[in-house]
Amino acid sequence: MSGTKDMIKVEGLTMRYGDYTVMKSLDFNVRRGEVKVIMGGSGCGKSTLLKHLIGLERAAAGRITYGDDVFDPDGPSGEAIRRRFGVLFQGGALWSSMSVAENVALPLEEYTDLKPAEIREIVEFKLALVGLGGFGHRYPSELSGGMRKRAGLARAIALDPEILFFDEPSAGLDPLSSRRLDDLILELRDALGATVVVVTHELASIFAIADRALFLDVDTKTALCDANPHDLIDDPAVDVKVRQFLKRGETVSNVND
Repeated sequence: MSGTKDMIKVEGLTMRYGDYTVMKSLDFNVRRGEVKVIMGGSGCGKSTLLKHLIGLERAAAGRITYGDDVFDPDGPSGEAIRRRFGVLFQGGALWSSMSVAENVALPLEEYTDLKPAEIREIVEFKLALVGLGGFGHRYPSELSGGMRKRAGLARAIALDPEILFFDEPSAGLDPLSSRRLDDLILELRDALGATVVVVTHELASIFAIADRALFLDVDTKTALCDANPHDLIDDPAVDVKVRQFLKRGETVSNVND
């Protein structure tokens, strides 16, 4: 990691849909340069938390701070903070009617004053970074699932974001493609000096990339831990739900035994 300063600080965050509380009073941070994994069982609110972090959902209570700036998506600084983000959604979210190169070029065309030749050069560089050099002319329908994820990642890094957000990046991928994507996430973190937040339930990815992992518990609607997953798996002081999640398929004795 490049440092210990907080890139993101979440204080007292409560997330609700109508009268239903998804999570309450969440407090955690994301350090500059780290890979922070948000993990937990189905329905615990992992993707909902990601939507709050990028401003697609409004908090019922609490606040999210980026550096020294409180994130108000509708406020004057909201758009400026969002410009610091790169987001890879589950399916890649590529425009099917546009080529891969056109997809990657889109944020550069929308948010910069670069000339077409300069944009083409950046697009070729970003595609090469994710292992898709020479595939810019292809359309999303002509790519494999793993290649679509990498194309979405190339678009996410087009504007050299400070923070990268991933929502279930390995979903639908075979183990080999998933491992390659994990390696790519780490390589890009190091190459770009970016901070990374990943929502995933995939154990292989959690242990491969996480500096720290936040476990959301659907029953208590709180976070049960926030630590390196390798330190959590055999710690008897850690809540049994966390150890069961990290040792799926194995028997974990109750912490009170």
